[in-house]
Amino acid sequence: MSYYQLLGLTQEPFSTSPDPSFFFKSTSHRQALHRLEIAIRLRRGLSLILGDVGTGKTTLARTLMNAFRGEDDQFLFYLILDPTYDSEFQFLSTLTKLFGAVPAFKSTLDHREAIERCLFQRGVEEQKTIILVIDEGQKLTPSMLEALRVLLNYETNDYKLLQLAIFGQMELLPRVTRIRNFVDRAALKYIVNPLDEAETGQLIRFRLTQAGLPEGRELFTSDAVKAIYAATQGYPRRIALLCHNALELAVMHDAPKVDGGMMADLIKDEVRWRGGEGIFA
Repeated sequence: MSYYQLLGLTQEPFSTSPDPSFFFKSTSHRQALHRLEIAIRLRRGLSLILGDVGTGKTTLARTLMNAFRGEDDQFLFYLILDPTYDSEFQFLSTLTKLFGAVPAFKSTLDHREAIERCLFQRGVEEQKTIILVIDEGQKLTPSMLEALRVLLNYETNDYKLLQLAIFGQMELLPRVTRIRNFVDRAALKYIVNPLDEAETGQLIRFRLTQAGLPEGRELFTSDAVKAIYAATQGYPRRIALLCHNALELAVMHDAPKVDGGMMADLIKDEVRWRGGEGIFA
């Protein structure tokens, strides 16, 4: 039997997979999601969402896509999980395949023109909204950013033909600011922040509830939550990892809940594994 079943849960509450149903909408995440929806519905073009590792950007991207389901196929989403390509040509070739565009020949220009025709046909003739979501945006090279800048030039008098949402780590920021014509095109620039202590406790309760925790039952004491926040500094991925380990420890010791003492011992063990460095250094 899985550990979560022993705790009265119906599924894993602290998986680090980007499941939208376990996406906790903190103030920062809620604002980012709301502003992304507005930018896409108004067809404003480029949205940049940045944040440190583990702040929930990937789950935010999946939640965004999930929010547009069932809207008569008006919104067509395309997702690139890892934009690691050897050249601009390879990147544009991937985009033509993704969009279903057919280049006349095989040059970089042919691929670019095929994408333009495809965007015009779907965006103007068919009145669809085309959205390209790129995760791990910090991996985009200057040549790929330049290729995207060119695609953002395709527009009507009223709207951009391509809606581009890039989710990346903070190291992307200085790179895009060096390309002035690129960052100037961003209709939305937003930095996702970690949770505060209150939101950390709310995230933990939310995930446990989503995983089927019976009403009125508590698995983490307030002291445990304080210790989790102190160790993770409110980063959702770190919280999920630490809470998963804490629940496993509770099952091993047949404890009804995780308290501050258990968390302190667990955090000490994690620090030892990292050679005395911070728990998530």
